[in-house]
Amino acid sequence: MPVPDAVELFLELASIPSPPGEERAVADRVIGVLDEIGVPWDEDACGPAIGSTMGNVLCRLPGRVDGGVPLFLCAHLDTVPPSAPIVPTVEDGVVRNAAGTILGADDKAAVVVMLEAARRIVAAGLPHAGVELLFTPKEEVGLLGADAFDTARLEARVGYVYDQAAPIGQIILGAPYARSFEVRFHGRAAHAGMAAEEGRSAIAAAARAIADLRLGRIDEETTANVGIVSGGTARNIVPEWCVVHAEARSHDERKLAELVQEMLDTFSFAASVSDCTVEVEVVEQYRGYRFRADDLPVRLAQRALRRAGFEPSTALSGGAADANVFNQRGLQCVNLANGMIDIHTPDERIAVADLEGMVQVTLALVAAALEER
Repeated sequence: MPVPDAVELFLELASIPSPPGEERAVADRVIGVLDEIGVPWDEDACGPAIGSTMGNVLCRLPGRVDGGVPLFLCAHLDTVPPSAPIVPTVEDGVVRNAAGTILGADDKAAVVVMLEAARRIVAAGLPHAGVELLFTPKEEVGLLGADAFDTARLEARVGYVYDQAAPIGQIILGAPYARSFEVRFHGRAAHAGMAAEEGRSAIAAAARAIADLRLGRIDEETTANVGIVSGGTARNIVPEWCVVHAEARSHDERKLAELVQEMLDTFSFAASVSDCTVEVEVVEQYRGYRFRADDLPVRLAQRALRRAGFEPSTALSGGAADANVFNQRGLQCVNLANGMIDIHTPDERIAVADLEGMVQVTLALVAAALEER
């Protein structure tokens, strides 16, 4: 069975819903393509532990020559949940979803690029120092697949993810540290009309805290957000509980620690002046990282981008990707922009030319890594 070209395969994969934890159908198609290319793969057993229908799928193309730097490439198979069917359509050289929900270019565009590059490497017998492809589940809800993967199984110590919505050429030098909060305010229930003075509103306590928090862009390195608020049991009952889900991020770990303490103090103060109590659980979502412009994976990316006809630039990201996990584990993994636009929205799209452009970047990366001594 012939392997479909990159655009055809992207249209096919994008049309298969794969919200976090339900990636099996897409994983099976990816595995089918690997079989069609004729390269071995294996799947680990992390799925049940992280609540996914798939494990991490690893494919290895052994190096054809001595020397050079082996590379690993990683993409996630889950998307944010679609709110309608996904009907990928090509219009004026751009792939969009005609059904009014996400497209899933994040990160199926990267999946397709990796598969197409592998196909061309195998078909043409291109020399390389070793290439590994890793496909992960449940990235969108906390990098869970990558976190569950045994990185000792990778031969390569340098890798790339293509998971940044920006024009091709942008190299992400750093990503932030992040903490999440689950804040539970406890008040006292009472009839809102007959005994209002006996109640203690947990929602009012939460509202006071939220109003006092510094939210949004704190500075050029730091952000904070309250994303979910829920509470109460009925319109006519003073709410005895309210749960707030919040987060804080910063590229500076010291700033993040100070902001986290400030938020904890704000929650405690709001509860005390409202005659309520509060419980807060703070979880480290992921650790940040920072590369220098002369670090090996950045230099390889710059060289490859120029060879493929793109001008390199550098930036910092406000979000996380599987690269955060790999860098935390001692690998060097850089995130490269791949041309995605308006991800996680109904207007998500990617140009057909950018799919081919990233294939060329990948082949150039493999060539540049082979030349590195």
